[in-house]
Amino acid sequence: MFWYDHDLGGWGWFAMSISMVLFWALIITIGVLLFRALARPDTNQAPQTGTPTPGPTLERLLAERFARGDIDEDEYRRRLAVLQADGGSRLGKS
Repeated sequence: MFWYDHDLGGWGWFAMSISMVLFWALIITIGVLLFRALARPDTNQAPQTGTPTPGPTLERLLAERFARGDIDEDEYRRRLAVLQADGGSRLGKS
């Protein structure tokens, strides 16, 4: 019943090595799949469209500078008039 005197031959060592590598590969694969399944974002939320949200407008940036005190009221009104005159395509520099 105990052939080879309880010793593994060359094929036995090979089969044992391959089975150990496959075992750890299976454990790691299960761990990665479990992590991905648990880290998946909530599907009940609205889907992302991929379109970026527009940034602040030039008027808003100008108002923020005025609110911080970077520019005074006269400069704010002058630059705002320039922005409204040319459609907000450039910030009036002086």
